Amino acid sequence: MYEVIQAAEHFTKQIDENIKRLEEDLGAGSAKSFEEYRHMCGVITGLLTARRSITDLTRSMKDSDE
Repeated sequence: MYEVIQAAEHFTKQIDENIKRLEEDLGAGSAKSFEEYRHMCGVITGLLTARRSITDLTRSMKDSDE
């Protein structure tokens, strides 16, 4: 079970890095159109949703292990 939790934490870290990169890109004004801006915001929303799901699952696994 420890390996699964470790993998989940690794994926969470990767997701955080992707979110940070997208936020920096948005802050730098890299979106060339409103549609591109909306797309980037949607990707961030999706990544945050995935991160929340992974975090909840990891927490649940840790709690059931105790």
